[in-house]
Amino acid sequence: MKTIMIIGKMNKLMKDLNDCLKAYFQIQICADDINNAAGMIKVVEPDLAVINLMDYTTGERDLFQTIRLNFPTLPVITVGTAAEQKIFADFYSGVQFEHLMRPLENTVILSAICKRLKLSEQEVKSNAKLPSDNRPKILAVDDNMSTLRSIKSILEKKYNVSLANSGMKAMNMIGKSRPDLILLDYEMPVVDGKQTLEMIRSDEDLKDIPVIFLTGVNDQNHIKAVLALKPDRYLLKPVVPDKIIDAIEMVLNKETNV
Repeated sequence: MKTIMIIGKMNKLMKDLNDCLKAYFQIQICADDINNAAGMIKVVEPDLAVINLMDYTTGERDLFQTIRLNFPTLPVITVGTAAEQKIFADFYSGVQFEHLMRPLENTVILSAICKRLKLSEQEVKSNAKLPSDNRPKILAVDDNMSTLRSIKSILEKKYNVSLANSGMKAMNMIGKSRPDLILLDYEMPVVDGKQTLEMIRSDEDLKDIPVIFLTGVNDQNHIKAVLALKPDRYLLKPVVPDKIIDAIEMVLNKETNV
């Protein structure tokens, strides 16, 4: 299944785009902090990006420039009004960027994606009828893109892996799609692992999600501070494939047997 990254400010159109495409593709949302889009593209390696232009201003022009310079082979479809497109008109001269004018039907977006990826729209629709991905859903949260890339590579064959590069982005994603387990970096700027776990545990609907802490600091006092928060487990970074998979399986099996 092809991976589509949806980039934009979190609004109704973002939700509509996700609802429209999630039946046909693997979706990764990069919302709110769009300055991190380039880092997320490196980690996720999407087959195509859809950019929601609603609420964009001239301040976001750097995003287009970054994509053009660093990801010249990534096909990009933008969705917006004529006025929204005009802000970024300089970037539509090549074949990389294509614009779809709002308002439009969802079928137009699907058709455009299939055309850019050289997919049979009929086959894509047919595959959407197949059973959904029943693999355990793992959310990995870490501000280090290299670590996220490593975790995704280790786990993606066995689990349905989503990625977040900040605590606040993780909370946003958890609220939209509840994971079966969270891998949470303890040392993060702004909102660290401790604060993120506290937000999870304070929410009645989320408090039972198992959390495995990842930490790069291996000293006795630090480990005691980590364990004091009562995570389901903790692992030292850099992550070791066998150890992280064993830890996940042990926690998930424990949850199943409760």
